[in-house]
Amino acid sequence: MSYALVFPGQGAQSIGMLQPLAEMSAIIADTYAEASEALGYDLWAVVCDGPESKLNSTEYTQPAILVGSVAVYRMLRSGQFEIEGFSGEAPVAVAGHSLGEYSALCAAGTVQLGAAARLVAERGRLMQAAVAGMDTAMAAVLGLEDQDVINVCEHLSQTMGQKELVAAVNFNCPGQVVIAGTKKAVARASEQLKGEGAKRIVPVPVSVPSHCILMKSAAEELAEAIETAVVSAPAVPVIQNLDGEVAQDLKTVKDKLVRQLYTPVQWVSSMQTLLRYQPTVVLECGPGAVLSGLLKKIDRSVSVKALSRASEWRAAGEAAANEVAG
Repeated sequence: MSYALVFPGQGAQSIGMLQPLAEMSAIIADTYAEASEALGYDLWAVVCDGPESKLNSTEYTQPAILVGSVAVYRMLRSGQFEIEGFSGEAPVAVAGHSLGEYSALCAAGTVQLGAAARLVAERGRLMQAAVAGMDTAMAAVLGLEDQDVINVCEHLSQTMGQKELVAAVNFNCPGQVVIAGTKKAVARASEQLKGEGAKRIVPVPVSVPSHCILMKSAAEELAEAIETAVVSAPAVPVIQNLDGEVAQDLKTVKDKLVRQLYTPVQWVSSMQTLLRYQPTVVLECGPGAVLSGLLKKIDRSVSVKALSRASEWRAAGEAAANEVAG
């Protein structure tokens, strides 16, 4: 049986996330401890105790989610547990949504945990600095065609003046597009999109407008840190958000990581590419279960499991023991 992995991005965070898994295995807390040493502060304490405003600040959100995702991946590969559909071999392909691409690259051996934690913390710091003094927002638009959302955003960006901007930045699944930009423009777009027939507009709990042109200066500054941290070619196929294509070489990986910061996430295309590898099951590796839901909307036939759910795990040998006992 073959499997693929997907890793979540910002928005998956919550106070106490992964604590049920931490009660099952020391790997979770140990992985956070390793990253905390690299970062110079106790990241696990931020995850467990907050406050929520701190965890939702992107310079903390990003390492918290990345480290949690890598911790779940390590737990998966530890041999201590059994997951239905998990073969123990390497995945046939991996992908991560936005920030999750860095987690996917960790799983593929392209970047080490400590370096990755520092890199995404710096990514968060630069993203926050890029919009310092600005009111910004992100929101998920449900129930419209992609092009309808694009058209409204483009029209408003052209007519609201130079200081206002809104763009379609995440194409998550059919009928779900995330928009980002200045707070006023996102609010105006939300109202217009409701008028166009959007079923719901859901605010995204992040402190920066990811994947729009407001992030270009952050991307340019991040390029040097990416060059230093990302040092090895992927050991398994990594599908990158920028275009939904498999990373071909290390130079391309780095270039797309830079451009990803101010370019839309093509998640539907990414998942279509991943499913061409014909995994028996897709495992969502990290906090939350957002990607599992998106994937079922992209392809209802796919088998997907969110590993943040303690019910998906059982101790190695437990099933065999139960069979003998039965």
